[in-house]
Amino acid sequence: MNAETKASPDVKDRGFDPKTALDPRKALVPATVKVNEERVRRGFWPKIVRTASRIPFAADALSVWYCARDPATPPAAKGMMLAALAYFVMPADAIPDVLAAVGFTDDAAVFAALLALLGRNVKPRHKAAAREFLDHLGEEKDR
Repeated sequence: MNAETKASPDVKDRGFDPKTALDPRKALVPATVKVNEERVRRGFWPKIVRTASRIPFAADALSVWYCARDPATPPAAKGMMLAALAYFVMPADAIPDVLAAVGFTDDAAVFAALLALLGRNVKPRHKAAAREFLDHLGEEKDR
């Protein structure tokens, strides 16, 4: 069975292509940015709280979130960051997150690629806010 035969009849494309998941030509289209903003607004915090202790890239994801919310971050960088964050919160992606040990490898790869391209936009203040949140989350779980 391939992706095409497993897809819902409502899906109009020929399956998921991870190579185009963060295509800048698509990620920076204003309508796409708006959709990604909404996905991230609804899904980021519930997912990061639920998974932070299980994913080694939680600090990177949080840093990117804080950077994307920063008014000083250039719009093009924000668009790409929102695309990566939206990919992280989407329930269906290249490798389902419910698969033990490997489920988040595609998400980690997306953040690694994003930070390689746009890491200079992630400032120490964004990383500090991420670390503070994770420390606070860890303290709550220890109670």
